[in-house]
Amino acid sequence: MEECTISDVLIIGSGIAGGTTALQLADAGVTVTLVTRATAPEESNTYYAQGGIIYRGENDSPECLVRDLIEAGVKYNNPQAVQRIAEDGPKLVKKILIDKLQVPFDRNENGDLSLIGEGAHSSKRIIHSADTTGKAIEIALLNALKSHPKVKFLTRHTAIDLLTPSHHSIDPLQIYEPQSCVGAYILNQQTGEVIRCLAKNTVLATGGLGEIFLITSNPEGSRGDGLAMAYRAGARVINCEFIQFHPTTFYHRHVPNFLISEAVRGAGARLVDADGKPFMTRFSPDWKDLAPRDIVARSIHMIMLEKGLTNVYLDLASYMPAIKIKEQFPTIYRQLKEYGVDMTADLVPVVPAAHYFCGGVWVDEWGATTISNLYAAGEVACTGVHGANRLGSASLLEGLVWGHRAAHHIAERSPKQNLVDEQSIPDWQSVGDDLPDLALIQQDMSSIQHIMWNYVGLIRSAHRLERAWNELRNLEFQIEQFYRATRITDGLIGLRNAVRSALIVTNAAWTNKRSIGCHFLE
Repeated sequence: MEECTISDVLIIGSGIAGGTTALQLADAGVTVTLVTRATAPEESNTYYAQGGIIYRGENDSPECLVRDLIEAGVKYNNPQAVQRIAEDGPKLVKKILIDKLQVPFDRNENGDLSLIGEGAHSSKRIIHSADTTGKAIEIALLNALKSHPKVKFLTRHTAIDLLTPSHHSIDPLQIYEPQSCVGAYILNQQTGEVIRCLAKNTVLATGGLGEIFLITSNPEGSRGDGLAMAYRAGARVINCEFIQFHPTTFYHRHVPNFLISEAVRGAGARLVDADGKPFMTRFSPDWKDLAPRDIVARSIHMIMLEKGLTNVYLDLASYMPAIKIKEQFPTIYRQLKEYGVDMTADLVPVVPAAHYFCGGVWVDEWGATTISNLYAAGEVACTGVHGANRLGSASLLEGLVWGHRAAHHIAERSPKQNLVDEQSIPDWQSVGDDLPDLALIQQDMSSIQHIMWNYVGLIRSAHRLERAWNELRNLEFQIEQFYRATRITDGLIGLRNAVRSALIVTNAAWTNKRSIGCHFLE
């Protein structure tokens, strides 16, 4: 028998959603196995989140936040989920992040939390840690988790597929039982061995899928792993056409895109064309440069098309003293300087990029999916909070709230649950000895990214979506043959998940015949 890891809860993903779930469960005495495909557990979308997290501004209220979330989400939001995040979110920021973990959020000269504004917010309610808020939260979470006796980390381990008795049990009659999840097959990247991670409950916290697009703000590995695994297991997925493109990522021909936080525009920066002329007043007279992200991203796209530009620019130098820029945006300032751009004096070249997945695995108010004992939290899940377009800085808050809620629900149920019989779930069956050709993996991933960027990107049409569907289906057939004939690796797992996630997004976009939020049809 191969190695088998057993715990009360298996959590796949170590960002704010997975980390919060793990910490709350561990504090409740529940044993947790926390799995991440990265070498360092902090490597996650959370770690790279710059702007901040929603808290509570002066003269603010849950009702005001509800209105802003629904306005940004084009009234496509789940009202119960919006009400839940507006009421619970700021309280949990205070209880978990500020009081328990003591995340070093910025404060003003009076010692009060420094509040900033962002696009489509009706008040200054965002708290931040300079321009590395996600990093500060992630490090604080991991510091608490690494020393916890109830938490076991598995780094450089990649989830292959969820274990469901109806698919995997040695008893064929399990197919007649209600769908449930009992863990996952996990690849140890270092040894090449596949282990069975068995658990009473499993939590998907795998983040987003920006890497299926050619240009993205997401880190490596954001390829839709959780979405694809849940889909193959039979979970319901919804709202997958809604891919939010961040309007401003740094543009350089030979450098991977990195995020230029919306907080830069919140601090006064203006979007300008190649002549230095601001243009957002034309597209959004009321919000101007702080319009909802889909409007800003499409406006940039239109200017680039009209003027034949590869990018537009952010001008902060004209609106903010150099010393304040360096103080408020130290990381962005340093990153730009590495590539010869001084944001205290120069225009910063920017271009939109795939940023956030507003859809995902359907979950209820406790993070439970349509498969028993399977939960999802964070970007991989769809609570309905974001509707058709996400409000800035709402993602970290959603991960915190639903990570906490999933943990509470699991902790109440876990003592009454039985673990699956280890003997009923077979070892992983290897099908090939040869390592997959890296050139083929890279070429296929590049094909997926170009198809998604050109046909299922910022602006879509029926013809483009039809072309994408046909090309991706053919590609998935080839990839599945490839997958079943060679030794499994992280790259091959990711390729298989990427093409399936791309098809899920494309099908959702094809099915929704009306433009709404960040799903825009010509």
